[in-house]
Amino acid sequence: MVHETDRDQSDNNRALVREALLHDWDPIGISDIPEAKDEYDAYADVVLGMLVNEHATAEDIADYLFKIATEHMALTDRGMAELCDSAAKAIVALRSDF
Repeated sequence: MVHETDRDQSDNNRALVREALLHDWDPIGISDIPEAKDEYDAYADVVLGMLVNEHATAEDIADYLFKIATEHMALTDRGMAELCDSAAKAIVALRSDF
């Protein structure tokens, strides 16, 4: 029974991070498209792992998000650092809900 509770908590934590990426980060502007709500799921899993297992700081997460946006998505870095910093702070604040 404890395993189910842990699983439920993990799913809830992932959902919180997923929502933060969609609403606080969203570098490609898809948060209003229901069909694209899973667009950042792979990144949510990594960020959740960083928060839980690595005790990542906001700076660590901002660096990761910046790398994803500029290297993997090939987006311009103009304004991206600020967006990533802001999103990372919001994400780290979620840790108290875990």
